[in-house]
Amino acid sequence: MRRYRGLALTAAIIALLPLALPNNYYYDVAVRIGMNATMVVGLNLLIGYAGQISLGHAGFFGLGAYASALLTARYGWPPIAAMLAGMAGVGLIAFVVARPILRLRGHYLAMATLGLGIIIYMVLVNESAWTGGNDGMTVPGFSLLGVTVANERAWYWVTGAALLVAITLANNIVDSPVGRALRALHGSEVAAQVAGIDTARYKVKVFVVSAVFASAVGSMMAHYIGFITPQVSSFFHSIELVTMVVVGGMASTYGAVVGAVILTMLPQLLSSFEGYEMIVFGLILMGTVIFLPRGLLPTIAARLRKTG
Repeated sequence: MRRYRGLALTAAIIALLPLALPNNYYYDVAVRIGMNATMVVGLNLLIGYAGQISLGHAGFFGLGAYASALLTARYGWPPIAAMLAGMAGVGLIAFVVARPILRLRGHYLAMATLGLGIIIYMVLVNESAWTGGNDGMTVPGFSLLGVTVANERAWYWVTGAALLVAITLANNIVDSPVGRALRALHGSEVAAQVAGIDTARYKVKVFVVSAVFASAVGSMMAHYIGFITPQVSSFFHSIELVTMVVVGGMASTYGAVVGAVILTMLPQLLSSFEGYEMIVFGLILMGTVIFLPRGLLPTIAARLRKTG
């Protein structure tokens, strides 16, 4: 019931927030928050529940963005078909690389996923005949059921709906036998194996699911902005995503959403300190790990239960 209350509260905030958004700039920030939140809800399944680190997840985001851009701009595919094709392609790539990568643990796993992200970034940069290289490429607009999503206000509702779907899917996974297996895996992989859980299979599953989430959001972002460069798959973007999960609260779906809200708004608040965002993100990550090891939302919830 607590999960349903959280979903209802999120839906209510999405429905009522436009009353407090005075212009398109604020709608733009809200859209970006929604897209980041949708992606980190998927990433939280991998990091928070399964305990598997990924420092290259922006690579899957970039692949989804370029899949939609290329299929719609060069081959005239409908945006929805291009998005689904990108999700299928990214899911297949994630499935192929997951088994060898997820055999690793700790910093070795972090280095392997970092390497994967760098490979994807370099491919997008060097295949300039397809991707435009560092100059980027334009992306056609997005249409849904014959209706063109043409402005920030329309995108707000599309993004809000996508976030609610992502939260519902994540909650269903967490509450299923798969979710219990992931939590057991996070607690102790050896103990999970002794209990009869095929840990390799579940790690591959959650890795693929989180990659597909990233691909879908990458496609949405590409159509929303209308222009993309390989920077969408950069290492810094991957660090941003991991920081959102850690700050909001690992193994907390709504904590991931809170982390996305805070860290998407932060650059807007620090616009006068341009060039120092990485330092700020590093300080926030260090402070969270030291003082709020469970993340912001789980820590607040635990303290409220104690005082209550």
